[in-house]
Amino acid sequence: MDCKCNGKCAQGSIENKFNLIDHIIESYKDQKGSLIPILHQIQKLLGYLPEDVQAYVAKKLEIPLSEVYGVVTFYTLFTTQQKGKYNINICLGTACYVKGSGKILSEFEKQLKIKVGETTEDGMFTLDACRCLGACGLAPVLVVNDKVHGRLTVDNVASIIEKYREE
Repeated sequence: MDCKCNGKCAQGSIENKFNLIDHIIESYKDQKGSLIPILHQIQKLLGYLPEDVQAYVAKKLEIPLSEVYGVVTFYTLFTTQQKGKYNINICLGTACYVKGSGKILSEFEKQLKIKVGETTEDGMFTLDACRCLGACGLAPVLVVNDKVHGRLTVDNVASIIEKYREE
């Protein structure tokens, strides 16, 4: 669910991140169970949910910080770490792993010089792994931001990295 301001908050009319957060919270104020949509909108705005933002949301919603933190850390769609421009998420589920996703992950780590959960120094790539992307028929599969790449081999790694570096 998107902010109900019809895009006004993204037009630069509000000057700092906490004013933007106030605007998001205000747009959901009358909805029961609004914490997840609020956090989703804030993450969409900032790219992640740092501790100071979680504390601010808790204060504004008059709920314990532990409740906000619990939601942020429970749902995998939320992150407390700043991510790169391109988020590479490699499936390590059974179908993908059997078809070589572990080797593909190792090749990404080698070429990007980072481990799972890390971001390259230039801020371009963050490398993650998950247990299932729901595309077993395309195994092995990975997602870069919202784009699915399937039927991969280790030989595809360099070209995938290069494609996104060029964008």
